[in-house]
Amino acid sequence: MEPEKLDIALLGFGEAAGAFVSGWNTISNLSISAFDIKTDSHEKGEADGKWAAYEQANVSGCSTMEEALKNADVVFSLVTADRAYFAAEQAAKYLQKKTFFLDCNSCAPGTKKRSSKIISDIGVRYVDVAVMAPVYPKLHRTPLLISGEFMAEAKTVFECLQMDANIMEGGVGTSSSVKMIRSIMMKGLEALFSECVLAGRRAGVDEKVIASLEQTYPGFGFADKSAYMFERMMEHGERRAAEMKEVVLTVAELGLPADMAEATVKWQQRIGELGKPAGENEYGARADALLEALGDIERNE
Repeated sequence: MEPEKLDIALLGFGEAAGAFVSGWNTISNLSISAFDIKTDSHEKGEADGKWAAYEQANVSGCSTMEEALKNADVVFSLVTADRAYFAAEQAAKYLQKKTFFLDCNSCAPGTKKRSSKIISDIGVRYVDVAVMAPVYPKLHRTPLLISGEFMAEAKTVFECLQMDANIMEGGVGTSSSVKMIRSIMMKGLEALFSECVLAGRRAGVDEKVIASLEQTYPGFGFADKSAYMFERMMEHGERRAAEMKEVVLTVAELGLPADMAEATVKWQQRIGELGKPAGENEYGARADALLEALGDIERNE
């Protein structure tokens, strides 16, 4: 099923937005606009890079949020977790009634509920969307969970866009609860791998440690998993740290201690801030690059 015509606005044009747009390129009758705050960046090359990304993706880049939203039937909010509520607050000034506001950000249920109130109060249809896997390689077919009052109507929109959205019965915050609580494990594993493998590498026993783990859990592929975990943190650690702060809020909202989530924030932030490229797909090379960078920090402190 293809839409007769659908005006889509993207708030934030990072990895997820780029992946969705790439997947939609076989669908006709889409008009896609995008706004990203990095177009206002004063960091060298950042704004130019974002305009180039718009052009490469064949979307209409906009200088202001108002310009991006003025004709939108559907808005995908794909900003960083720490900007999600602010994005909803600002978008509420420009959205038209009956527009779908699809909040795809990795936020605590409480944050989604606050955003929902702002959006719903002006007659816009807010949907809690949880992106349940990395957007590569599946692009627009990455599994999604959707919840909230308008989830059934939104399901039709997702089907028009050939997206894999599954309804999660419940109000706003239900989908996000699944995403956030799952992240304790998924992003926490990345932090555990980092601490374990970096310590093993510095002690000169990493191969023995990995072999021992593989013996305990045959077929898990600890060496390959280590390389992958390092890559995710090196490329996206700062964004993932922001998401994990929302996980901390989620656990706190449930009245539980969030010790593991808080520790994961620290490791994700630490690795992300190093700014080291992932380089070759081998855990030892990535571990060495990280240890060298961490050593430089220690020597300078």
